[in-house]
Amino acid sequence: MGSNILIVGGKGIVGKTIHRILRSRNQEYNIYIGSRKEGATEYDVMIDVNKPETFKTVVNRNIDLIILAVNDQNDHILRFAIDNSIDYIDITKPTPDLVKALAVAETTQNINSRIVFSSGWMGGLVSGLMNTLSHNPENIREVKLYVYYSVKDLAGESSAHFMAENVARPFINYHSNRQISVRHFLNSEDFKFSFGIGKRQAYNFDVPDLYILNQIEKIPTVNVKMTYDSKLITWLLGTFQKLRIFDILSLKARRVIFGSSGNGDQSVFEIVIKDDQGEKKLSLQSKKGQAELTALAAVLHAEMLLHGDFKNKIYFAHQLHNPEKLYQSLAEYEGITIETKI
Repeated sequence: MGSNILIVGGKGIVGKTIHRILRSRNQEYNIYIGSRKEGATEYDVMIDVNKPETFKTVVNRNIDLIILAVNDQNDHILRFAIDNSIDYIDITKPTPDLVKALAVAETTQNINSRIVFSSGWMGGLVSGLMNTLSHNPENIREVKLYVYYSVKDLAGESSAHFMAENVARPFINYHSNRQISVRHFLNSEDFKFSFGIGKRQAYNFDVPDLYILNQIEKIPTVNVKMTYDSKLITWLLGTFQKLRIFDILSLKARRVIFGSSGNGDQSVFEIVIKDDQGEKKLSLQSKKGQAELTALAAVLHAEMLLHGDFKNKIYFAHQLHNPEKLYQSLAEYEGITIETKI
């Protein structure tokens, strides 16, 4: 059966990639592209997340699912989806915005659609893949996520803007369920990355998985570290933070620092867990980069939502999937390699 899907932010880097993957796998879907710019086809929808009056163009298209691929700080699209009983997947929110949006959804008395928050690292894949490492996921005591980020990778401006706006602000890590206030690019740790990358210094990094794994999945200790492909850039960012240089730089200057984007490179993340049987690791490499991986995650979530029998309520993306099937879907995708050490 065909479905009508609207990708808001569909002309951005990730939005266009979602459209390409979704179209190639599900030709029966009608896919509409939401953008602030007027389009040339019947599937182009002029919509501005900051102007709710533009949303009326959506109502008469019988949209079954909205995929949000653009920053919507005021949660206008979320409220619209709830008010109009439309399924919703959001892959865009940094931790503070995710917490705020979750509160908006939870305080709504009657939800008559499926509301999916998929804003963890690379479209919310970490929590699902983590559960493939343990026979008893409820016994996982600690999760560490290590991120390798290439400045040569193709990246959208939303993640760069988040880093520019938040690099000087503290965020929360979790240790034995205690909230520890930390700052980006401090507290370095040696980590040996897979796929020929080798040993790198990895620094504090804020992603929504910190909140999701501790507050939703009740894992006592959660930590995230990241490194850049350039050791020099990684060191410079750590030095800037240590000397509090980010505190005095203007937002415009910080956006210049974090705003570079290349033409494409690999994206790698590694999940290390500790449970009652010891330490285990999963390593994932996407040779097509982070935009491809994030878009694929959004498509997998959409397919589960549209084909599965899920009640009307709030979900986090990993709650839609059987972990082993999610693992298999990713492993079968061209350009993705997954290694485990159990």
